[in-house]
Amino acid sequence: MSQSAFNAALLNPTANRPNGLSDAGGRPAGKRFDVYRNNVTVSLREALETGFPATARLLGEQNFNTIATGYLRANPPSSPLMMLYGGGFPRYISAIPALAKLAYLRDVARLEYAMRQSYHAEDAPALDPARLASLPPEALNNARLTFAAATQLVLTPWPIHAIRAKALGESGENPPAHAQPTLVTRPEFDPILTPLPADQGDLCGALMAGKTLAEASTLHPAADLGQLLGTLLASQALTDIHVEERT
Repeated sequence: MSQSAFNAALLNPTANRPNGLSDAGGRPAGKRFDVYRNNVTVSLREALETGFPATARLLGEQNFNTIATGYLRANPPSSPLMMLYGGGFPRYISAIPALAKLAYLRDVARLEYAMRQSYHAEDAPALDPARLASLPPEALNNARLTFAAATQLVLTPWPIHAIRAKALGESGENPPAHAQPTLVTRPEFDPILTPLPADQGDLCGALMAGKTLAEASTLHPAADLGQLLGTLLASQALTDIHVEERT
């Protein structure tokens, strides 16, 4: 029996039990395999629920269990390290026709996955704000920022910060009728979520893509660069600043 055949049968409840399985006494282990197969499915489904709690609340228990089971069977873990399992889950749920009316759901799931990425990212010393303040205007314009590995940005047209908070019971307020691109940072131990104005979200995205401060500001002139920099420094989202030399 090959490992691939065993794995294929493990996540497919309609597949035949793999040939050659036996228990410690040498007896066929068919029923024990069925139990094991069910336990693996339940464990992976619970891992997805733990990783996407707000998404699970928004879908409801029955719907989430059905969708999560479909996902895990189509996308088994590729690593024994389960803390980042489910990276393709937001894309998976966005492709389900029955969920088309819940278009925000994908971005809520993206936010929850970004929080896990932030939590498990490596530590890095934060940029000293004095370095930024000491740069003359021309040097500042030509500067590129280096972001901490824990810093994530979820761009979205939906108020995902408020949707997530309400789904988890962290807020009783209804989500606002405007976008909430959300910055995820980890200044200490746990990720912190900061909703940004839409134009600042776009500006932050340009900076994270490697644009200089001048280039990013030109692309998004309405955004408040000073306010965004203050947010990034306060949340320890930055680790370095590099000023290009002009010839």
